[in-house]
Amino acid sequence: MLNDDLIGIPGGRWRLQTPALVIDLDVLERNIARMADHAARHGVNLRPHAKTHKSAEIAKRQMAAGALGICCAKLGEAEALAAAGVESIHITSPVVTEGGIARLMALNGRMKELIVVCDDAEVAAKLDAAASGKTLDVFVDIDPGMGRTGIRPDLAPALVEQVARAGNLTLRGLQCYAGQVQHMESPNQRRDASFSALKELGALRDRLKEKGLAPAILSGGGTGTFGIDPEARVLSELQVGSYVFMDRQYNDVWTKPGDRPPFETSLFVQTTVISANRTGLVTTDAGLKSFATDDGVPVIAHGAPEGAAYFFFGDEQGGVIYSEETRKLKRGDQIACVVPHCDPTVNLYDRYHVVRGDTLEAIWPVDARGRSA
Repeated sequence: MLNDDLIGIPGGRWRLQTPALVIDLDVLERNIARMADHAARHGVNLRPHAKTHKSAEIAKRQMAAGALGICCAKLGEAEALAAAGVESIHITSPVVTEGGIARLMALNGRMKELIVVCDDAEVAAKLDAAASGKTLDVFVDIDPGMGRTGIRPDLAPALVEQVARAGNLTLRGLQCYAGQVQHMESPNQRRDASFSALKELGALRDRLKEKGLAPAILSGGGTGTFGIDPEARVLSELQVGSYVFMDRQYNDVWTKPGDRPPFETSLFVQTTVISANRTGLVTTDAGLKSFATDDGVPVIAHGAPEGAAYFFFGDEQGGVIYSEETRKLKRGDQIACVVPHCDPTVNLYDRYHVVRGDTLEAIWPVDARGRSA
């Protein structure tokens, strides 16, 4: 396949046919180890979110470093990663349709551990009716004020009791993901908002305990609050995701207030200069189709003069504006870019090009690419 002939060749990274999705393996390994060490030091478990990388290889590396299992956002992601040998998966979005529930039960029958979420009494009844043969593990999904999914804490006890008493369901705990907090650039605002959501969750935990329904697991958090949430002593496990790669969005969370990101950037889109006929301007082969475009433009990491800026030049092309005082970009030069938003950018590619230094070490499939149903 494309670029396979470059595996193991020194300098192969800079000979890739592009656009190519590239992982710096040394950095990826450091990020995985750093988060695992953080969790161990703070006495919380990890259940990292695979919606970021959609890769069985990366999921297995996270579990080998100590994670209990992984999270998937969608049923299709879970099916793809389970087929690739990942044996413990939590699906963080509700599955509610008849067809989806049938697939869920089939997947549950094939897996060592599958956990789903529920935020509605009618859906809980449907899951209970469908789960004959093998009990289905369930987290009740709690809305931390975001309003996307989940049931508000004041309404949750009745649903928790329904799931706990269901004949074919096993109540594993509560999920509470405060996604609205993760990218707040003010450290104090992010801390206060996360603590506020976790205070509500903690109060619900205590109410359930009084009713004899103490949740064994409280799962939530993310990369933006990974260093904050353990202090609240509410969550028992973290659903961190983007820390493995980092992107411009998450780097900004720390750099804009003047701090240093706690994890390094390991994911890049590599692109080639295809036209260089104007002073201080070149065209590349990575345009709108090569990056998620929900949050601005890529940041140039390697391959261009300092101060160079990337812009979208169309569906198929990007552009770089730069000063020629240091050196001149020419046709065939390759440039590595930090992506604006890693999760949807990964979903545009079939394969990762995994490098150590300038050597292409491996090519990994993006196993769950496009599996959004």
